[in-house]
Amino acid sequence: MRTRKIAEFDVSRIGFGCMSLSYGYAPCPEENYAIRLLNEALDNGYTFMDTAALYGFGENEKLVNKAIGHRRDEFFLASKCGLRRNNEGVREINGRPEVLKETCDQSLSRLGVDVIDLYYLHRPDPNVEIEESMGALADLVKEGKIRTVGLSEMSAETILRAHAVHPVAAVQTEYSLWTRNPEIAVLQACKDIGAAFVAFGPVGRKFLTGKLQDVHALPDEDMRKTMPRFQDGVYEKNLELLEEFANLAEESNCSMAQLALAWLLAKEEHIIPIPGTSSIEHMIENTGADEVGVSDDVMNCLEKLINQDTVIGERYDARAQKSVTTEQF
Repeated sequence: MRTRKIAEFDVSRIGFGCMSLSYGYAPCPEENYAIRLLNEALDNGYTFMDTAALYGFGENEKLVNKAIGHRRDEFFLASKCGLRRNNEGVREINGRPEVLKETCDQSLSRLGVDVIDLYYLHRPDPNVEIEESMGALADLVKEGKIRTVGLSEMSAETILRAHAVHPVAAVQTEYSLWTRNPEIAVLQACKDIGAAFVAFGPVGRKFLTGKLQDVHALPDEDMRKTMPRFQDGVYEKNLELLEEFANLAEESNCSMAQLALAWLLAKEEHIIPIPGTSSIEHMIENTGADEVGVSDDVMNCLEKLINQDTVIGERYDARAQKSVTTEQF
């Protein structure tokens, strides 16, 4: 797979989001299958692996270690702090310096590594100034525990404030054809400061693959059950957009998932999508997007077909939306 830059590091143009192996989407795969998937991801050219302290409340980091810790020199490792389960067992956003440093030490232990290549502040803490949180992450760089600093789901203003304290190497936010919020300001902010933009949810949480037709089949513990776009009656209306999308994928000689990823790769050179999957077949399929050429005509059609004006429903419910500061249309 071809590469793109995060700071001075070369990483695969398509990264691998590890979350769904332990958390978020249900059902999660059996551990042995997940271990096989992660190893085959490396075999198929992925060199950028993304996890977080939150995912499975540490279990995802442990899984990454168990599966591919012995191949540590083959991939660029990202994890996240600031969103965790506290000592009382309650999920919380906490950007206090001492908590971020404690979480980093825990992540290093679970991952079985001495240093994490990219460490994100997972969410902004409304009770802690970004400069204070960023100062703690800068300390971790000085201590040699992390190599670079990232931010997740934050506004352009917050990104620039953080960057004034310490260089921001990457910003991670949901971005796909049906979630265009980064186009308001964050993409440009990243370009201005030389940061990579890491797009999670690049195939619309399976919507853009065309393989999720019936939201009633989602288990109750699946996080999409809480998202407005996946509600009964709303999702069915959004599905109507996929008929023409499927035609454009056929015209481009690729699958729908590959076209969704190729669109992102064609948008800007500093964008790195990180699709996650619990399927070896889909993981391999996603690598094919690296070779897909999207014509100007198809790009224009995609822009007009699926965007903030044609998609029905917000991406988060009110509770989840409170935890992010990424600009909204």
